[in-house]
Amino acid sequence: MMKRTPLLLMSTALAGLAGAAQATEELNALVWCDHTDPALIEPFEAKFDVKVNLREYEGTGAALALLEQSRPGDWDVLVVDGIDVFRAVEAGILAPLPAADLPEADFFPEVVMEANNTVDGTPYAVTEKFGYNTISYNADKVDAADMQDLGKVWSDKYSGKISIYDYYLPVIGLAAMADGIKTTDITAADLPALGETLGKMRSAAASVAGVVAAQTALATGEVDIVVGGGEWLTAVLEGEQPNLTWTIPDQGAVMWSQSIGVLADSEQPDLALEFVKYIVSPEGQARLATSSCFWGMPANKLAGDHLTPDQKETLRWDSQPEYLAKAQLYPAPDADLDIEMQDLWLETLQQ
Repeated sequence: MMKRTPLLLMSTALAGLAGAAQATEELNALVWCDHTDPALIEPFEAKFDVKVNLREYEGTGAALALLEQSRPGDWDVLVVDGIDVFRAVEAGILAPLPAADLPEADFFPEVVMEANNTVDGTPYAVTEKFGYNTISYNADKVDAADMQDLGKVWSDKYSGKISIYDYYLPVIGLAAMADGIKTTDITAADLPALGETLGKMRSAAASVAGVVAAQTALATGEVDIVVGGGEWLTAVLEGEQPNLTWTIPDQGAVMWSQSIGVLADSEQPDLALEFVKYIVSPEGQARLATSSCFWGMPANKLAGDHLTPDQKETLRWDSQPEYLAKAQLYPAPDADLDIEMQDLWLETLQQ
């Protein structure tokens, strides 16, 4: 879901070259960019005398294609969108995880997501981080009260000052919430009405953009609102631009999550499991939550003991019970409906 920090990736690579001579083992992980922060990876490397080789990817399809092209044993760990764990399990690429090693009793209950991470009672992945696709905005340029009503967000008042995050599932989810439809209840019969709402949203938007472009547009003042944004979009900017913030409207927000698991053909399954355990430990969770690439909420509540008051404020730590109560999951349609939703999104983009 998230994204790019070339300088960070370069520094990670250079640090890896410096430490490779000392490390006695290597671990290979396919990850999102938040795992490339040395502040997250180096403590694990030091503890286990290992070099962690990280390959960043975007989109579950890209990860599955990369794994298909790789030799068995090339990769040990996979980070994947929570809604796509089942695809990895169906493809036979994830190994079962020992439930006793997963500290899910310490998690926010809403993000354990057993239905996502477990198949036939066996866990294959564990939630590591979550957040919200919602509304990011410039508090100096918009009325914060308007941001509490999705219909007002893309009203004529802000026409031309909006960017829409270019991912169909959360944006269609927000459109459904605006229309009073639960994301889990979307059917083909709802698509014409949702198309009208998406059309209004698109008409008011200056752009439909990926993460970096949307973040840049907000930071430079090209737009004042990002529909589909959230803490992951603005948290890394708040230090220099505290006017850039986010909220959850009264109608709610779409909750994203990412999971981590061990690859079935890993040649170092025990070490790979140790990496997973580290990532979901309180210390690992705090570092992952505040990664220099993008921030998000740690799944493990005990991470709060390792976050500063300012970090908690940025993440809205104390508001999580309220936010989780208002959050809805990504639409998870069957294959036919998913195709129809993608077609609807493409039609929206062409407007």
